[in-house]
Amino acid sequence: MEKIGFIGVGKVGTAFGTRLAEGGFPVRGAMDIVPKESRRFADSVSGCKVYATAQSLADSMDFVFITTPDDVIGQVAAQVRWHAGQTVIHCSGANSTAVLEPARKSGCHVGCMHPCNTFASIQQSLENLMGSTFTLEAEEPVLSDLKKFVAALNGRWMMLHGEDKALYHASICIACNYLYTLMGIATDLWKNFDISQSDAVAACMPILTGTLNNIEKVGFPGCLTGPIARGDVGTIRKHIAALEKAEPALVPLYKALGLATIPMGLAKGTLPTDKAAELREMLSA
Repeated sequence: MEKIGFIGVGKVGTAFGTRLAEGGFPVRGAMDIVPKESRRFADSVSGCKVYATAQSLADSMDFVFITTPDDVIGQVAAQVRWHAGQTVIHCSGANSTAVLEPARKSGCHVGCMHPCNTFASIQQSLENLMGSTFTLEAEEPVLSDLKKFVAALNGRWMMLHGEDKALYHASICIACNYLYTLMGIATDLWKNFDISQSDAVAACMPILTGTLNNIEKVGFPGCLTGPIARGDVGTIRKHIAALEKAEPALVPLYKALGLATIPMGLAKGTLPTDKAAELREMLSA
């Protein structure tokens, strides 16, 4: 395959570049606005050279990944003078290939491959990338290249239309980022009975792991457990009273989540319709 270069070698760029190089692909260039990041990347990938500017890298590479923050992708695409026949890829979940239109107008092939995963650090990114599902937006001949990359990363792929990208990314943001938020809120409540958040996290990890296992192995709606699944109106009433006393600002969030859970309890078949009506009235108040 032709020479591959990366503009932006943070967590995602490093994970992609390192793993693709390990898979035998010719990763030959790295550029980042933080020079030490480019050097770190190049030192870890045999045969890779550091480039001082995005333009100098683009002038030397046939296949360019723009793995900058999402809001910078379009700026890079517009500022670089591309040459016809190059392939330009980004790895954003929210942006479609439309953000690469300046490259397309210059005669480049364009595409997008987004890993449906989470990247908290360089090391975690390297570990998490392998085996991910990748959403692809591309046409041939780029699509075949992206599928080869996915195979090298031991992943699976799904096609997405450009107009679906924002909703797709909102979905995985809810599933991933807001899970952190919910766990942060949940474990912070333990301070009200003098247990640290770190101890609360340790206590909650088995139930969180069990929850994820239920989702994977049982599926929806059967995975749902807890008071709404059982129709325990009294328990929900106690929850609300306790929150109103300790953390009243969380009551609207608790009620909204409860309302959103009722349809799942009904679909599972364990929540009686009369109890569902009672819960809706309480949680809507």
